[in-house]
Amino acid sequence: MTQTAHHDRDARRALLVVDVQPTFCEGGALAVEGGNAVAERVAGYAAAHRSDYDAVVTTQDWHIDPGEHFSDEPDFVDTWPPHGVAGTDEAELHPALADLAPDISVKKGRYEAAYSGFEGVDVAGRPLADLLAARGITEVDVVGIAESHCVKQTALDAAALGLRVRVLTDLTVPVTPEQGARAREEMAAAGVLLEPSA
Repeated sequence: MTQTAHHDRDARRALLVVDVQPTFCEGGALAVEGGNAVAERVAGYAAAHRSDYDAVVTTQDWHIDPGEHFSDEPDFVDTWPPHGVAGTDEAELHPALADLAPDISVKKGRYEAAYSGFEGVDVAGRPLADLLAARGITEVDVVGIAESHCVKQTALDAAALGLRVRVLTDLTVPVTPEQGARAREEMAAAGVLLEPSA
């Protein structure tokens, strides 16, 4: 099935680039193996397919004081080492995305955990759902880091809002293969399409 065949001609599409930040890549505070490679692939895909989308969106973990989300003795389930600290270089977009020029940028988790991009707001405090609705977005493709956590939760929230959701499986990476498998099962059960980008 070609890409055009399964997209409504009247659909308005957004690319959601979730948490592609140095903090989640090799050398970062909460590194995911393969993170830097995903950042490069996302950048290449976005550059090649920009015209396919009505909006390109970035989300960033931007923690100021997220309470128990940070821990000196993390369990890596509900508590984590400090990461995505607001104002640090690690919390900025990955250098691979320097030329992305997103249409919408939201930051999440200032004072809470915030796994989903839909918990993020732009500089004016507007939530992502409102920003997408204002542009008439009906479909989203979700990419980024990590598939098992923030990508999954963003995709699930998008589906719950009634959007048509794809996760581009080669443009994301899970924390572990096992967590990735569970995330894909959960997303598929919610109606999220799991497809390669090409």
